[in-house]
Amino acid sequence: MKELLELYILFAKMGSVCFGGGYAMLPILERELVENRGWCTKEELIDYYAIGQCTPGVIAVNTSTFIGHKLKGIPGGIIATLGFVTPSIVIISVLATILQQLTKMPIVEYAFSGIRICVCILILSATVNLWKSAVKGKFGLAIFATVFLLSSIWGISPIIIVISAGLFGFVYNTISKN
Repeated sequence: MKELLELYILFAKMGSVCFGGGYAMLPILERELVENRGWCTKEELIDYYAIGQCTPGVIAVNTSTFIGHKLKGIPGGIIATLGFVTPSIVIISVLATILQQLTKMPIVEYAFSGIRICVCILILSATVNLWKSAVKGKFGLAIFATVFLLSSIWGISPIIIVISAGLFGFVYNTISKN
C-alpha cells in the first residue's frame, strides 16, 4: 500500500508540472523514473512512450498507465493514471470558474507566452535525449529521417508511422542477424 501511495504521489507531482502534453513529459519521466529511482531503464521508458503514442488517448496518461502497470500490475496502472490526471482535474476545475476574467488579463497572456517557450525547450531536450539513445548507425538515421519527413512534411498518422517503423526495425534486425 505504501508503494502505491508513493507511485500516486510521484505521478501527481509529474502531472502537476507537465505543461505541453506528452512530449514535455519525457525529460521529467526520465529523471524521476530512470535516474532518481531506477524503476525502469531508458530503453523501457522509450518503449512505453512509443506504445503510449500508438494507443488511443493522451500520450502522457497512456505512458503513466503502462509504467504504473509495469511497476505494480493493474493497481499500479490505475494509481499512476489517477495520480497523473488528478492535478489537471483540480487545476481545470478551479480555472474554469474564473476563466473569463483570466483570459482578459495581459499578465496571463505573458505568462503563457513564457510557458510555451519552456515547453518548446523541453520537447527539444527530449528529442536530443531520444536521439542519443535510439538513433544508432545508418539504419537508425534512415528511419529517423524517414519518420521526420513522413510526420512533419506529409502529415502521415503517427500510428501508421510507428507501426511501419517497428516492422522495418524487426525486418532489418532479423535480416542483419542472419
